[in-house]
Amino acid sequence: MKLRVLAATAAIAAMILPLCSAPMFAQDGQPSPPSAALIDALSAACRLNATQFATDLTQANAAAFLALPVNERTAFLNRLALGDGPGHPLLSTSNANLPVVRCTTPGGTAEFRFGAPQTHENLSFIPVTVVDGQDTTFGMVRENGGWRLLSLGLVLLDIPQLSKQWATDALMETEAGVIANLHTLSEAIESYRRAYGKLPDSLAELGPAPPNQISPDQASLVDKELASGIAGGYEFRYRIVAAQGSAAATYEIAAIPQEYGRTGRRSFLLDADGKIHAADRHGELATAEDPVVPASS
Repeated sequence: MKLRVLAATAAIAAMILPLCSAPMFAQDGQPSPPSAALIDALSAACRLNATQFATDLTQANAAAFLALPVNERTAFLNRLALGDGPGHPLLSTSNANLPVVRCTTPGGTAEFRFGAPQTHENLSFIPVTVVDGQDTTFGMVRENGGWRLLSLGLVLLDIPQLSKQWATDALMETEAGVIANLHTLSEAIESYRRAYGKLPDSLAELGPAPPNQISPDQASLVDKELASGIAGGYEFRYRIVAAQGSAAATYEIAAIPQEYGRTGRRSFLLDADGKIHAADRHGELATAEDPVVPASS
């Protein structure tokens, strides 16, 4: 899960400065420490600078990373920097005089606090704490005279495999959001029915109204995005199901990926009984015959 933190300045022990690319050599002519290479890698990831980030990878991983499609490279960098778009990296030091990297993107700020590196010959391991997040360790290896990213946690950095795993995780998060939006829309529709004695003709009628002007045409039950029928990478389609006999009219809400494979894989259907069905329909509508999503999903 992507972990976000708001900027907290009280613990910053030095003036915050914009990050620049880490130099290959320190001022005394010695190779830069492994922490400088990790700062550079996180900075490049924050900026979504794929070319710069590749220079902080081993030769084999750099080639694999640059061979990824652009959208996968971008998703990888966002995941690493815990961002949601091009960001602005800042560098400071902690009270222990160790680096602190902060990546500010439109959605917030992620803060990476470095621990003391453990270096032995050509290997170095740097503990990093993400504020309000988890602890991890970045492994670095000396290659071609500089330090390069080798591992993340206990796992060797396998760019293609890690990119696929993170992409899968992102799709699961997106689909969880779709299910939540279906429930939100269903609750709004039921609130509309109770208030006006009928079902809304469209999702647009659930949308925001000007102050003190709530009406059946603008009921202010969902936000503008959901009322438009496009949210979270999915398109939502609402359909009234005609009443049978003395039964009241019901409705269905379908949700399909805007871009199949990128914004989502499964299609969803909230049926007339309130059950949610889902299946990989390759971008087509789900049906009531598709598997029911468990209530906890």
